[in-house]
Amino acid sequence: MSILLLLVTVLGGALLSAQSSVNGAFSRKAGTLESAFLTFITGAMMLFLLVLFFGSGKILSILDAPIWQLSAVWLGVGYLFLTILAVPKIGVIAANLAAIIGQLSMGMVIDHFGWFEGAVIPFDTKRLIALILMIVALRLLYVGNVKQAKEGPTSKSIAS
Repeated sequence: MSILLLLVTVLGGALLSAQSSVNGAFSRKAGTLESAFLTFITGAMMLFLLVLFFGSGKILSILDAPIWQLSAVWLGVGYLFLTILAVPKIGVIAANLAAIIGQLSMGMVIDHFGWFEGAVIPFDTKRLIALILMIVALRLLYVGNVKQAKEGPTSKSIAS
C-alpha cells in the first residue's frame, strides 16, 4: 500500500506541474487572479458534487473546527496564486522546486516542534544537508533559465 501511495503522490506532483503550466499560460490571457478564481470555482463545484454524492454527511462539522484548522484555505489560495504568478516569469521547474524547498523548510520546522498535532521529528544535519542541496539545485536551474533566456530561443523541435 505504501508504494501505491508514493506512486499516487508522484502522479499528484505531475498533475500539479501541469496545472501550474496551464494556469501560467491562462494567466497571461485572463490575469493571475482570474486564473486562480477559475481553478478554485471549478474545484469547488466538483467537490460540491463529490461531497453531495459521496461525502460522509458531516459537512456541518466545519462549524466546530478550530479557526487555525480553517486557515488552511488561505494557505492553499496563497500557494496557488503565487505559483500562477511565478510560473510565467521563472518557468515551471524553478517555480515548483522553489515551492518544494518552501514545503520542506516549513515541514522541517513543523516536524521539529510537532506543530499542528504532528509527530516531533528533530531537525538534524542530514535534513540541513538535504535542504542545502535543494537550494543549490534551484540556483543551478534558475541560472540556467536566465542564461537560456538571454541567449534567445533555440532551434525548435521537429514536433512543433
